[in-house]
Amino acid sequence: MSDPKLIVPARKRITRRSALKLAGAGAAASIMGPGFVRYAQAQSSEPIRIGFQVHRTGIGAAYGRWYERTTTAAVKLINEQGGINGRPVEIIAEDDATDPGRGAEVVEKFATQHKCDVAFGTLFSHVVMGSAPRAGELKLPYYVVSEGHHVASGALNRYTFQPGITDVKSQVIAMAPWIAKNVGKKVTMIFPDFAFGHDHRDFFSAAIKAQGGEVNALIPIPPTESSFTRYFPQIPMDTEVIYHVMVGPAVLTFVKELGEHFGSQHPALFGFIDSLEAVDLKSPGLEFLEGSYLWEAFPRNAGASPAAHDTFFREKVGVDQFGASVSDAADISTYSHMFGCWETLYILKQAMEAAGYQGPADKAKLIEATEAITAIAEGNEHPQGNKIFNAKIHQSFGHQNITQVKNGVSELVYRTTIEEGLYEPAADYTKMAL
Repeated sequence: MSDPKLIVPARKRITRRSALKLAGAGAAASIMGPGFVRYAQAQSSEPIRIGFQVHRTGIGAAYGRWYERTTTAAVKLINEQGGINGRPVEIIAEDDATDPGRGAEVVEKFATQHKCDVAFGTLFSHVVMGSAPRAGELKLPYYVVSEGHHVASGALNRYTFQPGITDVKSQVIAMAPWIAKNVGKKVTMIFPDFAFGHDHRDFFSAAIKAQGGEVNALIPIPPTESSFTRYFPQIPMDTEVIYHVMVGPAVLTFVKELGEHFGSQHPALFGFIDSLEAVDLKSPGLEFLEGSYLWEAFPRNAGASPAAHDTFFREKVGVDQFGASVSDAADISTYSHMFGCWETLYILKQAMEAAGYQGPADKAKLIEATEAITAIAEGNEHPQGNKIFNAKIHQSFGHQNITQVKNGVSELVYRTTIEEGLYEPAADYTKMAL
């Protein structure tokens, strides 16, 4: 494994030790949060304020709850390790209700009322699309933890990044060859009718066609839909694979109704874990998923021999080997997404230290330091795996995992290389003015 220090841009690295020297022996210290952690005064003892745009309510609430737990755990550890540039990190959370209009209001509140250094955390793509333009106007660095192709497409601005999680285009390009070879080539797609689902529609259709396959039906479903049976007759009889990627509070209903419609005789199933995040695969009514395949960014089942950094991450966020809360086995995490909060915060820490970030006057330096990152090493700070960051499109590329449901547990059957998910960038944010 590479030394993590080697992945930091080649600028003077401000460590806690050097910050202490700069502050001098008589520098005052600040205490923040649980425990007894002391922080050196560099140029300021004020905390670094991170505005956390969280889906506490709305269709993203299940994700928001686990994004918040993961963020809290990561910041606690960062502060125990000395904070960033000798300063404690403070999270200021605001609920955006998983609503794009509310999202833009929250971003403005972070910038003008809370005086946050950066904004962070948004998941649902329509909220990102509604919020990022305002972040750019306010020149507020905006680190999203989404998956849509919206950032990488070049449609947003230089202040918006997606460095801790891969995008849909990369995910489907990486997996389409395996699906075509092992599951089937005639595919019906069932997807949410907003930007994230449209990314799946467009990029998977192209990716499976490149493998000699075809999408024989597209079934968009409103994201607030609560019953799905009426959509299933649209699935053509010659379908070999049903590709599903639903989101929201009704995902369990969706999967159960799909099983009720088909019974034991159904096409092969390839689903994104989004359709089952926060859902126990052993829930009554899900028996028909046995043998089906799932995409997972970070498999919720640790397997027989988990990596040390996977075990470390699970312990810190309070998740057991099967992806459930250690305090409540019925509380299933959103394990394949929430790691992105942890990893994005460590990317932010790395960039702020490389930039010597001290306050709003250094925002341009922070943007440039983030863009200077290239390789990201697997480890406790990046437990999902190593990644490559492309500065032109502000997007990371990493590994994808295909699992198969066996006895109500998803088991890893294939892990892609990073190279399988690479594509040529169609934009260059670095040429935009700061």
